[in-house]
Amino acid sequence: MKSQIYSIICAALLAMLASCGTPTNLVYVQDLIENYPLTVQEPQPIKLAPGDQLSISVFARDKELTPMFNLGGGTGGSTGSGSHYTVDAMGQIDFPILGLINVRGLTRQEVAYTIKQRLLASRMIKDPIVTVEYYNMGFSVLGEVGSPGWQAFGQDVTTLLEAIALCGDLTINGLRENVLVLRTIDGKQIPYRVDLTNVQSVYSSPVYYLRQGDMVYVEPNGKKLDQASYNAASMHTPTFWISMVTVAMTLGLFFVK
Repeated sequence: MKSQIYSIICAALLAMLASCGTPTNLVYVQDLIENYPLTVQEPQPIKLAPGDQLSISVFARDKELTPMFNLGGGTGGSTGSGSHYTVDAMGQIDFPILGLINVRGLTRQEVAYTIKQRLLASRMIKDPIVTVEYYNMGFSVLGEVGSPGWQAFGQDVTTLLEAIALCGDLTINGLRENVLVLRTIDGKQIPYRVDLTNVQSVYSSPVYYLRQGDMVYVEPNGKKLDQASYNAASMHTPTFWISMVTVAMTLGLFFVK
């Protein structure tokens, strides 16, 4: 009887030691070859679509002329000398004096250039300077990351890896081989899967560059799921007490013999 119990204990110890091995699924782009150039997609700056929001400011040497272009009207309120605008369903913004301007598919730099040219053509301002910033535009990162939540776009191009870094990186319990990115296209939400341990999966993914409204979800790995199942078997459940009785009986048999 003792030999059987010793065998059980030894098997349990070997299993524990095996589980303590060095994890191999925590390293990003594991198949990366040193000193070998990567083929990276061309940068894809954010292009405006209905529902996007912008903060637009107009400056000039003659400060008496600019207030009429920096009103708090339209679809938002003013901040400092600029105004907030929401792109309507037709892809337009209603700009003071100039009227409707089509911005669908444009970058913020292109919007600034378009407004500047319209101002010059109107001859109301000789030397306009137009700045366009994103307002309330960004993406969300959920799941096993350091700081899940919504992140505002701070630049024109944000990659998936940069987004994860902004949220404090994946936790040790994050499933790196199957990160989910949900993207809304023409009113439909499309799921994409990315294996962060694989170079090709990361750099060739359609969601390598994030767009406004993207949602990144990092699932828990098997270790986290097993831990959750173990925690569920607490002292408040019958499973816990059955386990305790089994252990007690095993130890009792060991010492009796």
